[in-house]
Amino acid sequence: MKVKNVESGMELTGTDHSTETRISKMKMPPIVSAEQWDAERQQLLVKEKELTRARDALAAERRRMPWVAVEKAYEFDGPKGKASLLDLFDGRRQLIVYRAFFEPGVYGWPEHACRGCSFLADQVAHLAHLNARDTTLVFVSRAPQPDIERLKARMGWEMPWYTITDDFDTDFGVNEWHGTNSFIRDGDRVFRTYFINSRGDEQMGSTWNYLDITALGRQELWEDSPEGYPQTKPYEWWNWHDEYDDTTPSQQWVAKVQDGIAAGQGSARKAGDTTP
Repeated sequence: MKVKNVESGMELTGTDHSTETRISKMKMPPIVSAEQWDAERQQLLVKEKELTRARDALAAERRRMPWVAVEKAYEFDGPKGKASLLDLFDGRRQLIVYRAFFEPGVYGWPEHACRGCSFLADQVAHLAHLNARDTTLVFVSRAPQPDIERLKARMGWEMPWYTITDDFDTDFGVNEWHGTNSFIRDGDRVFRTYFINSRGDEQMGSTWNYLDITALGRQELWEDSPEGYPQTKPYEWWNWHDEYDDTTPSQQWVAKVQDGIAAGQGSARKAGDTTP
């Protein structure tokens, strides 16, 4: 079946009549030439770049946020038994904790976790990339470990997932709603560095967005970070997720990166954009 859009004159074909009807009632944008489309995109690209730089500036402010010492001892159940908050770092310097709702009373229990939390879990990138920046990501819920392991197997999730056994969720603002807390440690001392929830969690899942809420950030030289923060050249630390054990950057990869940067800067100059 075809439905003609009155304003655009386009005929829309589909198999779902209700979808066709909804599309036919849309106020569609004008149809233009490729040249006009590119001109429009270039105008919008100015705002896109402003947004990117504003996001970088916000992340720089996060890296200057004060820290709060975590003095209380917390205990979790994990696949290997009892675990402290310090244990959740798994030896790394930073820890990101997402509070997922999977427990009695949650819609979907016991077969599923909360739909929104599950949506986020499906987006989590391979953890090797976070680990390469000395950062660990874990999920926590109130469900017992056997249920968590069953859920992970069913859904194909591989992130470490612990059971809350005390007031951790209440103390860190995630007893009634999902949220992501960021921590850092100095030896055995643990500090809370940042927290997001609600729509702030929408962006989570990407390695970059996780790093941007941490105290150390992406740890790359271009970032505006306080003096003494760990930083390395961008791109060069990237690796295949199964080869991070090889800590020496491939010189061939480094050369390709430099060629790519040069080519990208050349394209930017041709387009009239000389900003970094």
